[in-house]
Amino acid sequence: MEQQLEQAIGIRIRTLRLEKGLTLDDLAAASGVSRAMISRIERAEASPTASLLARICAALGLSLSAFFSEEGQQASPLARRQEQQVWRDPETGYLRRAVSAPGTASDVDIVEVEFPAGARVSFPPHAASHGMTQHIWLFDGELEMTAGETVYRLRPGDCLFMPVGEGHVFHNPGNAPARYCVVLDRGGR
Repeated sequence: MEQQLEQAIGIRIRTLRLEKGLTLDDLAAASGVSRAMISRIERAEASPTASLLARICAALGLSLSAFFSEEGQQASPLARRQEQQVWRDPETGYLRRAVSAPGTASDVDIVEVEFPAGARVSFPPHAASHGMTQHIWLFDGELEMTAGETVYRLRPGDCLFMPVGEGHVFHNPGNAPARYCVVLDRGGR
C-alpha cells in the first residue's frame, strides 16, 4: 500500500509538472527542492517528507489537500471518513487526513493531523505559498508553533491563525501524540 502511494505521488507530481510545461530544473528552481530529489520522487525511488512535498505543491500552485484529492473525481459536498485521503510523513510519522471534500470550488482545505510525541516539521519561507493563511486548532496534546521569531504554545482548544508563506515550525514537545486541525485558505482572504 505504501509503495502504491509513493508511485501515485510520483506520477501526480510528474503529470502536474508536465501539464504546466515545467522541466525538472524549472520545478527545482520554483520549489527549492533539488532536481535529483524531484526526479527520484517522480520515479517512486524516494518518499517526500511533508516539508518537501509542501514546497513542491506550492510551486505547482496547489495545497497538499488539492494535491491529494482524486483527480477527475466527481465533486461531492460530502467527504466520508473512509474515503478521505490519508498520508503518513516518512520522516516524522505524522498522519495527515484530508477532511474537506475534494473537487469543490472552495479555497479552503481542512486537514486533520495526528502528530507523534517529540516530532518536529519545518516549513521554510516560500514565495509560492504567500497569500495562503491557516488556522491551527489543537484538539489533544501539546503543540509548539514557531512563526518567524515568535513561539506559540498551544493547549487543547487553542487556535492559532498564521500566514503560510512566511515559514513555520510544528513541534510536539509533549509525551503523547497531538491531534489538531489545519484550516488552510489558499486565497488568503
